[in-house]
Amino acid sequence: MTATFAEVTPSTAAGPIRSVSVVSTGTTQIHPQQPFGSRIPMYAWLVGSRRWTPPRPVNAYVIEHTGGLVLFDTGQDRASVTDPDYFPEGLTGFLYDRLARFQIGPQDTLIAKLAAAGHRATGVHLAILSHLHEDHIGGIPYLPETEFIVADAEWRAMEQPLPELRGFLRRHIDRPGARFRRIGFSPTEDPALAPFTSAYDVMGDGSLVLLPTPGHTPGSMSLLVRRPDRAPLLLVGDLTYEAELLEAGRIPGVGEKAGLRRASAMVREFTELHPRLVVLPAHDPGAAERLRRSNGEGR
Repeated sequence: MTATFAEVTPSTAAGPIRSVSVVSTGTTQIHPQQPFGSRIPMYAWLVGSRRWTPPRPVNAYVIEHTGGLVLFDTGQDRASVTDPDYFPEGLTGFLYDRLARFQIGPQDTLIAKLAAAGHRATGVHLAILSHLHEDHIGGIPYLPETEFIVADAEWRAMEQPLPELRGFLRRHIDRPGARFRRIGFSPTEDPALAPFTSAYDVMGDGSLVLLPTPGHTPGSMSLLVRRPDRAPLLLVGDLTYEAELLEAGRIPGVGEKAGLRRASAMVREFTELHPRLVVLPAHDPGAAERLRRSNGEGR
């Protein structure tokens, strides 16, 4: 039986979600093993691969909620391509250089993209970080009035020794003055969230629900956006790099494979229960068009 969101979606006709849009803070090129997976150990292909994918977007999602403006991820900081001291030196810096190539112009910054959409940085109420890798936390220095939501498991992973070598640029995350809400997930018996058994209601009204999807990192999470008048959305960060790859059962090449398999299987089951659900990864070239269609634009 297909589950519905009727039990927990807001009772008003339109609900509290006014709009959902996407902004791209530049593009990135990565090695094919990252989105498509590989049997070769990660550090081997990271150092040895000479192939790069075509440019992929570095997306952040903008949600206009009646309670305030909410972001899901904040993109890549342009300073990463202009400041020679942005990354660590030595072997760690070499690995970051091998991991991805970014193209970020002045017009591609998060602040510029928000301004083009009619929003001010000081107007961002909340920013949910799917995880703490560099291309998701780049907006932290530019959102002084914003509260950042991060999974407690992710924060604890960052606090372990050698965070930079494990993908966490801590000095660009745990910045003076930045306000973080470290969350855990509460048990839920809501049948509309099955097979997930725990969740976090961001706004307290059922419209924005965080679901644990660890694997890419220990505290990776996805955001379910429930819109009574339109298709629900699932923003999955880097659980996959293309919705079609997730559907086909392809596991990315970065992360803990067993965790990625479990989380991917749960999301696939969730999509089967909710056929109208639109899955939106952070670096999926087709995500913007799928979101546009789900919004009823261009019909």
